[in-house]
Amino acid sequence: MTAFLLFLVAAWAGAQNALAGGGSFLILPTLMFAGLDARAANITSCVALFPAQIATGWTGRALASGAGGLSLRMLFALSIFGGAVGAVILLITPAHLFARLVPWLVLFATAVFVWGSFFRKNGDSAKNVGPFGAGLAQLLISIYGGYFGGGIGFLMVAALTLAGASARVASATKNVLAGVMNASAVMIFLFSPDLHWHEAAATSLGAIIGGVLGARALHRINEKLLRILVATIGALLTIGLFYKAW
Repeated sequence: MTAFLLFLVAAWAGAQNALAGGGSFLILPTLMFAGLDARAANITSCVALFPAQIATGWTGRALASGAGGLSLRMLFALSIFGGAVGAVILLITPAHLFARLVPWLVLFATAVFVWGSFFRKNGDSAKNVGPFGAGLAQLLISIYGGYFGGGIGFLMVAALTLAGASARVASATKNVLAGVMNASAVMIFLFSPDLHWHEAAATSLGAIIGGVLGARALHRINEKLLRILVATIGALLTIGLFYKAW
């Protein structure tokens, strides 16, 4: 029953990621409900979602490009390095401390999601971020992605557009880089005792199926309503996690 529940939630989360983002808001608490502590749930979620991220990035790879004077190869390298650093930091973070940090991380991710969904305009690009700024932003985002990951899509789109990329290119590039940064984290997490393989398998299968269905339904769903739902889930989850932690 636990595996079936994880599959159903992951299928919805996969579709949600394809349509609007924020699927991790559903998967993380479901894994915690299944008995995993916060750190184990985060590690298992990262590994489980990796195949779907690779599929998404590969599909749109033709539009991916460099930004801010940096080549895609350089952004690629920064993402791999940053993701590995974030993963190592997570593994050395005590489980009880990470459990205390999770509400704040979810709050931050929710705030980023709300800003990216409702307040940020596609034209809000100053295009004044040079190679150093673009590289530093991608490195910091990658470290955060390897450590937690919630909201990295909106953070990367914002950084890439500020570096001069169009919204369409920024979206395709962030899909590629998200898979890249998680690749290094996943390679580290595979050796962690906190990775729960059965839960990861059920979650991964559901996320892949949901992602495919979500992509096909992209033009038939009211995206604004879905984004409102995601923001509401994030807000309620934040309140619940703060209540539980404190």
